[in-house]
Amino acid sequence: MTSVVAAVCAGLFVLLSTAVVAWVVLQRPEAVRDWLLADPSLGVARFGAVMLGVGVLSGLVAYFATLQTRQHVERSSKELVQLATRFAAGEARLTPLRSDIDELDHVSGVMTRRAHDMTKSLAAERDFAADASHQLRTPLTALLMRLEEISETDDAEVVKEEANIAIAQVERLTRVVDDLLGRTRGAGGPSPAVSLDSVIAALQREWQPAFEQARRSVRVRGERGLFVRSTPVALSQVLSTLLENSLVHGRGTVDVHARRSGPSVIVEVSDEGDGVPAAMAPHIFERSVSSGAGGSTGLGLALARDLAESNGGRLDLVQAQPARFALFLSEGETD
Repeated sequence: MTSVVAAVCAGLFVLLSTAVVAWVVLQRPEAVRDWLLADPSLGVARFGAVMLGVGVLSGLVAYFATLQTRQHVERSSKELVQLATRFAAGEARLTPLRSDIDELDHVSGVMTRRAHDMTKSLAAERDFAADASHQLRTPLTALLMRLEEISETDDAEVVKEEANIAIAQVERLTRVVDDLLGRTRGAGGPSPAVSLDSVIAALQREWQPAFEQARRSVRVRGERGLFVRSTPVALSQVLSTLLENSLVHGRGTVDVHARRSGPSVIVEVSDEGDGVPAAMAPHIFERSVSSGAGGSTGLGLALARDLAESNGGRLDLVQAQPARFALFLSEGETD
């Protein structure tokens, strides 16, 4: 670009100089003729010096005319190189150039967009890894409790009962893995109708050893025979998170109350503890927000709300002290 500008400037100056020479030749031909014929060799030398001077002046005009443009291009090119270096180093927050040079601005725009996309992708991968570890931890912990129960008893009936529950938990763990794989593949579609009673009963059996060990209990009440729109894995994970939250942070009996409310089914989980601190209540569903008790990572409630929303529902903290969570789901129709 600068070369084109320089050539144009030089050409214009040459044309202007040529026009001046032509005017002199046409208007004062006798003076030019006397000047050239006085001494032929001296005249040729004079004419060559004039043309050389015109060329030098043209070059100087072109140099100073394009100086600012060349400095701007050089400065913008260095900024683009610095941007590319930061992009190659993995820096995420890049500011695109505003050089008014279309080619450079386009390249910087591509790099900044790519850096932003890579940052979002890495964040999504980290969130998925954290969610997957949290979803797998709960059924594995429950399975470990069942195996410990089996190892500590000699009663064949108890072993058989605990083994059947452990098998059910392994099946649930398999469904959790399948659900995680479905999330990575973008699997979607309408949620099926699932029996709320069966999911709650399975969770009650699963969490019974942990609550008995803490000398606490889970009470289930409300309407029976309800069906909701949700995948069994998601519903089980959301309610399991609420039970675990009550076990770790609450006290006394955990109350699970299911009821209809118009076209929705509401499942409320509460306990007799101190509840959620007022300062934490507005942020309770944010990632990494936790009191830190019981080794909590702050992922459980955030993941539970995401799972509820992905199944067309909603999870809210309807009362902070004592804590009462409400899961809202669409009522499902059975065949």
